[in-house]
Amino acid sequence: MPPIQLYNTRSRSLETFVPLHAPNVTLYHCGPTVYGYAHIGNMRAYVFADTLRRMLEWNGFKTTQVINITDVGHLVSDGDEGEDKIDVGAKREGISIEEVITRYTNAFLSDIDSLNIKRAHYFPRASKHIAEQIALIADLESKGYTYKTSDGVYFDTAKFSHYGDFAHIDVSGLSGGERVELGEKRSITDFALWKFHSGQGIRAQEWDSPWGRGFPGWHIECSAMAMKYLGQTLDIHTGGVDHIPVHHTNEIAQSECSTGKTFARFWMHTAFMNVDGQKMSKSLGNTYRVGELSAHGISPMGYRYWLLTSHYRTQANFTFDAVLGAQKAYDRLRKEIATLPAGNHTPNEQALLRAAKLINNDLNTSRVIALIHDLLIDTTVHATELRATIGAIDRLLGLELLSWKEERIVASKDVELLLEKRLQARNAKDWAESDRIRNELLSAHNILVKDTPSGQEISRA
Repeated sequence: MPPIQLYNTRSRSLETFVPLHAPNVTLYHCGPTVYGYAHIGNMRAYVFADTLRRMLEWNGFKTTQVINITDVGHLVSDGDEGEDKIDVGAKREGISIEEVITRYTNAFLSDIDSLNIKRAHYFPRASKHIAEQIALIADLESKGYTYKTSDGVYFDTAKFSHYGDFAHIDVSGLSGGERVELGEKRSITDFALWKFHSGQGIRAQEWDSPWGRGFPGWHIECSAMAMKYLGQTLDIHTGGVDHIPVHHTNEIAQSECSTGKTFARFWMHTAFMNVDGQKMSKSLGNTYRVGELSAHGISPMGYRYWLLTSHYRTQANFTFDAVLGAQKAYDRLRKEIATLPAGNHTPNEQALLRAAKLINNDLNTSRVIALIHDLLIDTTVHATELRATIGAIDRLLGLELLSWKEERIVASKDVELLLEKRLQARNAKDWAESDRIRNELLSAHNILVKDTPSGQEISRA
């Protein structure tokens, strides 16, 4: 196999990847905060993580993958202030904390299943690993890295001289001459390891600790769970680019001050994804779920295909036209592959080597997809080898390219309304309007219509 080259955020460069304890590879991915549904932008990071795992396993490595479930401690400010997001979700929906956690954890797992993302080996919940978090904080305290305020236990970033290195932060210049309200914090970069109970009554999720009753900070959770399941030094840690300046920087600080070892050898991050050129925002109404795309003629696998046509480090711009075009290309590709002769044939070794060179070059999935298209017109690869070859390469992409079959389309309400209007136009012999609905409106939903003696039959375009 060609050497694996991965872009390491720590060095801002491509590096040759060799596991710390080959053939085993440890992978940790920042998981969802389960107070609401994950949107299509969130899911990009998990499709990437799945592709990374597939590539490593294709190269013969044995992976252990962890995706955490944040169910406590992530405050609405993404820092050390405000309500816990899980509490916000429970109040919003009028249900218990546990019901919120269960509902949105299950929704997340359903979404990754629909995208053919392999289930991680572990999905640890932060609230079930409080003892590990307390032990890690106590260790940091014993080594002089913490201080206590009236609202919690904080990590003193001034004690970690490399704090700003990972995100290229100029710590001394952060406040830039302007007044910053720190409260009892010694520095703007210091962060909570343990927050104390405040207010009246008992908070839904809080625990006793050596420092007082309270709950863990957001960052300590990942370090504690990652090291519990994967050891003190991870091979690869991933997340979105938004995690670099705070969450991942803080994970590195607390983990490495505790162990004295490198926390993660490789850090890999997915770029942002916009919708119609704008940041995804609930106020703009553009935070779509994967399952909501079907109303626009886009399947979860069509969405996965679209994601893989661009590089994970390139900012993506979701538009329905672009993704619908990818859906059509994906459907055409699977239909063409379905015409290939089946049989018990050996994959073409040269084609597999070409695929390995592409995927091992920092997960160049778009070129792997292009390679599959090229193979379909490559006269040097025998037709009897093609199906097996594409099937082998698809293990890298997870696109289920060999599983195409005529599918029964369940019409959305919008499509049903258009079909009814088209039927009315035909009954009125308004052929121009009937054709317009079929050729323009239904086509925009990726729907084909065929008139039969028993009525209108639809299929995906």
